[in-house]
Amino acid sequence: MKSVKLLLLLFITGSVFTSCKLIDDEYLYEIPLEEVMSEYDLWYVDYHKTTGNGDVPFLSKAFTVSFFNGQFYANNNIADIGITGNGLGIKVGNYNTYNGYLEIAHSLDGVYDFDVYVISANEIRIDDTFNDFSYYLVGYQRNNFDYDKLFYENIEYFLQEYVAWEKTTTSNSGAINPFDEEMFLQFTPENNTTFYSSKDPFGTNIDIINWDFVGSYQIFDVQNYDDLKILTLNYDGGDNEEFELSVINDGKISLYHISSQTTYEFSGRGFIQFLKGGKEKPNVRNSGRKRTKIQRETKVRRHLK
Repeated sequence: MKSVKLLLLLFITGSVFTSCKLIDDEYLYEIPLEEVMSEYDLWYVDYHKTTGNGDVPFLSKAFTVSFFNGQFYANNNIADIGITGNGLGIKVGNYNTYNGYLEIAHSLDGVYDFDVYVISANEIRIDDTFNDFSYYLVGYQRNNFDYDKLFYENIEYFLQEYVAWEKTTTSNSGAINPFDEEMFLQFTPENNTTFYSSKDPFGTNIDIINWDFVGSYQIFDVQNYDDLKILTLNYDGGDNEEFELSVINDGKISLYHISSQTTYEFSGRGFIQFLKGGKEKPNVRNSGRKRTKIQRETKVRRHLK
């Protein structure tokens, strides 16, 4: 189906109601815009497909948005998604579908009007009417939402949602290597590339961790794998470590150290909840986070475990 604009028509027949006209080459029929917006429990904000040079702050922070009985919800975190707000996230404002536009009144960012275009059965594009900027939303019901896709497509942001990642398990197999001594990792939103590492002992209070090392990190897609990434840690001192990264759950990751063939598990400590205004818990680095387009290189998996 071609991309077609949802045009609102006003009919006065004793009462006024709002509907949408979906235009295609073969047929013409009317769809209420409210029905379109509330058809799915969750709309995944596919930020990597955004176009234009503008920005809508509350959409750039959100991973999913929901429209329910005039109330507008967002999931600004990946960890705990599916749980917070019974899966919808937190209420961040209100919306209406009158006067030919989708109008969203965000509690902190203000009022925005959008044109709505249907792309396919479960995908729409919404255009900021005052700026040349478009967001693409993919619809899901809560019981069939693709959580794996969300985690792996946005893995950099997931790693940033904890103050620290603590090493909780080291496999018995694998060669001894210097990374055995490092117990904590931290990933920050500083250009989505900065990491810190610590040798502090297991159980150290995250507020007093001494970050021994700093460097840059990079995440690569893996050819033919949707549920695996390559993580490289590039220490400022010149050392480099490479891992296969996989997500165990929303609070635990696995790092397979490729050169030593050692597997480590890290658990998130100090969950950072991003609230409706981008506000976070105090004493964390992740101030003012919003999503940006991330371009990853692809690597071929060199060997199987």
